Amino acid sequence: MRISPVRQHGGFFLDAAGRQVMLRGVNLGGDCKVPYPDGGTHHPSDFADHREVSFIGRPFPLAEADAHLGRLRRWGFNVVRLLTTWEAVEHAGPGVYDEAYLDYFAEVCRRAGEHGLYVFVDFHQDVWSRMSGGDGAPGWTFEAVGLDFTRFPAAGAAHVMQAQFDYASGEARQAAYPQMSWGSNYRLPANGIMWSLFWAGRRLTPDFSIGGENVQDLLQGSYLRAMDQVAQRIAGLPNALGFDTLNEPGTGWIGEPLSYRHLAPSGTNPTRPRLGPAMSPLDNLAVAAGLAVTVPVLTRDPATGATGVTETRTINPQGVRIWREGATDPFEQAGAWAVRNSAPVALREDFFCAADGQALDLSEDGYGPLFRAVDETIRRRNPDWSVFAELDPFGAAAGRRFPREMPERSVNAGHWYDVATLFLKRFNPRGRDPETIRTRFVSELGALAAASESLPGGAPTLVGEFGIPFDLDGGRAYDAWAGGQREGVWDEHVTALGVMYDALDALQLHSTQWNYTVSNRNDARIGDGWNQEDLSIYSADQVDDPADPDGGGRAVAGFCRPYAQALQGRLVEAVFDRAGGRFTLRLEADPEIDAPTEIYVPKIQFPQGFVVHTDGAAATVEVDAEAQRVLIAAQEAGQLTVTLDPAT
Repeated sequence: MRISPVRQHGGFFLDAAGRQVMLRGVNLGGDCKVPYPDGGTHHPSDFADHREVSFIGRPFPLAEADAHLGRLRRWGFNVVRLLTTWEAVEHAGPGVYDEAYLDYFAEVCRRAGEHGLYVFVDFHQDVWSRMSGGDGAPGWTFEAVGLDFTRFPAAGAAHVMQAQFDYASGEARQAAYPQMSWGSNYRLPANGIMWSLFWAGRRLTPDFSIGGENVQDLLQGSYLRAMDQVAQRIAGLPNALGFDTLNEPGTGWIGEPLSYRHLAPSGTNPTRPRLGPAMSPLDNLAVAAGLAVTVPVLTRDPATGATGVTETRTINPQGVRIWREGATDPFEQAGAWAVRNSAPVALREDFFCAADGQALDLSEDGYGPLFRAVDETIRRRNPDWSVFAELDPFGAAAGRRFPREMPERSVNAGHWYDVATLFLKRFNPRGRDPETIRTRFVSELGALAAASESLPGGAPTLVGEFGIPFDLDGGRAYDAWAGGQREGVWDEHVTALGVMYDALDALQLHSTQWNYTVSNRNDARIGDGWNQEDLSIYSADQVDDPADPDGGGRAVAGFCRPYAQALQGRLVEAVFDRAGGRFTLRLEADPEIDAPTEIYVPKIQFPQGFVVHTDGAAATVEVDAEAQRVLIAAQEAGQLTVTLDPAT
């Protein structure tokens, strides 16, 4: 399939004909965070092989590429946020790149274009690295700064499934590793140390050099050079749109007083605290040094979702030091704190708040320089690419703004989830009507989209992640499926996704749903293959008939909806009433654009066919039922309304 290049122009994505393009896609995929084939967190590991792993086969072996990419296109998606990780590119050591993986990744991008799918590259991370409970950075980054990741679990410096989970037990859900607990790592020593050095090593620890290079320059420079390796290989692909800056970046301790424990939003720190031990920077540094500390613990009430302190916990009671032999704490060396009489003492309470007499601001001093460096890195290879910029989600939700100086053609690529659904794994626990929920979703997504107003030249908003867990209500749908039920299995999921897409339509936002994972299983231990998350819209366990093109789909009717993929003019309004089966599109038609409006019309929503009505500006209609597509060619300028109704 020939694909027309799409580029950002102000607040729009336009194709070569000048049509406004709406990007609707999916993240591909959840298991790209872990090595292939046995790197998933449902396999025990001590990460001893971290320099020898391979990510070839994520998101799928090339032999399976056409089947999966064809399915995504059939479901109406026209873009993928394609995951890779810094570790996938540079796991063997600094400057040692996995050439075979890079060739493989470039081929996946090329194949996506053959199926009519645009791609933007997401260098993914969660809580820094697999060795600290997530994914992203290679293990050698810990070694470079002097940390021994093999000691993290024993010291309480990281919450790692492979260390906490009892794999010999028959239990899928275990108290030692609660669902969605991986995010607590952002509050623990391994993450605090690495992110603080990544964002502000030059100012906080100017004397901490590795091979003659400041630690911040080593970490950020290596990350950017890994990104450049990918950029070189895909620069000539017409379907490549650009790069994400860094998935859901951690914040480290930037802006936090040394003894401050974040227990609740406040005027000085409005972010919602993460669950788990509420440790101050000083607590973290003491633990890293091998001291035991007792701290309050934040938990969530499973009935109400409310967060509060319910207990205290002693971290590192065995006194395990996580610094490697011969390594020293660079923050202690810089005069932030000291050990006096076997206890931690703050020497500079404002150490992470200011440097060189100036306040440290995460957006201006951290994100801004990185975003501009990503811009410089990728546009050396293709000057037309967009920068898909992300802030930390909790900070963005609390009002953190983009830096003042942003690259041209930046996209607001923030993430949004319905927190109650994501963490409680129940949709609409309070029994509210769908319209009330839809209104709330519009409000929350509208707040995310408002950040685009500060970006230069106007910017589109592409919601880089949103979605739902498919193991809602204890995996009730899986039990029904295993029992042979097919009708109504996904009704709750379809409703949840439907109101999310209603809100995206109302705000005219681009989006990539999280996620499509080829290796997903209806198994609470496995899910998407990473920390028991289970948000994939595909699972091999949902394949009844290998010949069924929709085989493997979960709640397909929730996300496979009619929408205008390309508009001969500018979008005014798009509304899909799933219950009534009507799709309405309004646009300001421009016949000077020499290409028709293309509407994706999925058979799953119109199983008996549909009829098309137009009103307003004169237009011709062409229906291609097999391609699930309607072409509307405006003959005159003006507002044009297109209505699709089920055939009777």
